[in-house]
Amino acid sequence: MSNKDTHSRIVRRKKRRLRKRAYFILIPVIVAFLGVISYASYLYIKADSVFSDAYDKDGREKSELRESAVDPKVDNVSVLIMGVDASNVRKNADSSRTDTLMVATLNKDDKSVKLVSIPRDSYVYIPEVGYKTKINHAHAYGGEDATIETVENLLEIPIDYYVKVNFEAFIDVVDAVDGVTVDVPYELREQNSKDKAGAIHLLPGEQQLDGEEALALARTRKLDNDIERGKRQQAIIEAIISKAVSLNSILKYDNIIEAVGDNMKTNMSFSEMKSFISYGTKGKNLDFETITLEGNDYQPGKTYYWQLDEVALNETRQTLQQHLDISSSNMASEQTINAEGEQSTN
Repeated sequence: MSNKDTHSRIVRRKKRRLRKRAYFILIPVIVAFLGVISYASYLYIKADSVFSDAYDKDGREKSELRESAVDPKVDNVSVLIMGVDASNVRKNADSSRTDTLMVATLNKDDKSVKLVSIPRDSYVYIPEVGYKTKINHAHAYGGEDATIETVENLLEIPIDYYVKVNFEAFIDVVDAVDGVTVDVPYELREQNSKDKAGAIHLLPGEQQLDGEEALALARTRKLDNDIERGKRQQAIIEAIISKAVSLNSILKYDNIIEAVGDNMKTNMSFSEMKSFISYGTKGKNLDFETITLEGNDYQPGKTYYWQLDEVALNETRQTLQQHLDISSSNMASEQTINAEGEQSTN
C-alpha cells in the first residue's frame, strides 16, 4: 500500500472520529433546544388560556380623554393597578375598597416606566358620587369604572388599561419567584391574609420575604404613614419585577402566570399584553421611576384624609403627560366639566 493510500485512510478515520464527536455534542444541544421550544410553546398556550380567562371586555373602547384607541405596540399607554382587599374571609368582593392604587405610564420609544403611587386616603373629587372623599372609596361606589374616572380626573391623563388584583395574587406571585429581598425599615407585627392578628413578625434590615411576609410589609402603616407605605409597595413591586425577569426565574414562569391569572381582572387582551414584552426584555436595565404624591395630614372632623399638595400634583401631571407624549390642552373640555362639578359640591 502506498503512502498516499495510508494517508487517505488516516484522514478518513480522523473525519469519522470528528463526526462522532460532533454528534455527541450536537445531540444534547438539539435536545435542549427542542426542550426550550416546547417549554416556550407550553408557556404561551398557558398564558393565552389563563389571561384570556382574566380578560373583561368592559365595552370601554378607549378613554374619553383619548381622540382614538391606543395600540400598545406603537403607542405610549397608561395602566391603572388596583389592589383590592377583597377576600373569602371578608366576603366583600362587591363592596371592597382599593387598598393599593398605582398608575404606570409606559413610553414605547425609550422603554421606560413611571410608577405613581396614590395614597389610599387622598382627599379627591369622585365624579361617581359628585363630592370629595377618600380615593379608595371610588371602587366601593362604582367599581373599576368609577375608579378609572376618578384617577383620570385627578392626574389629568387618560387611563388606557386597568389591572385589578387581590391580596392572594400578591402572595402567590412572591412565592412563585421564591421570595423577594427588600429592606424592612423597622420591627413590625402585622396580621396575615387570613386576618389573624400578629401572625407576621419581622425584624428590621434587608432580608428575603415570602409572600405572606411581603404582603404584611406592603400593608402596614402603624409606625409611619400612607406615603411611606406607598414607597414600600413600590420597592416590593420593583423587587418582584427584577426577580421575575432574571434568568433564574425562567422555569418559574408557569407558577407566575398561574398566580397572576387566578387573581386578576383586566380589560387588556392577551394580544395587548404581549406588546409589553419588549419592556421586560430590558431586565435590570429597565428605566423604572417611582413617584409618590406629596401632601399633608388633613382632618376637618373625625375622618382623616391625605390632602394632596397642588403644586407637586401639577408637576406630577406634567411629568406623566410628557411621558405619554400628550398635551393637556387636548383634555381641557373634560377637565372644565369635572372642575365645574367639583365646585358645585363645595
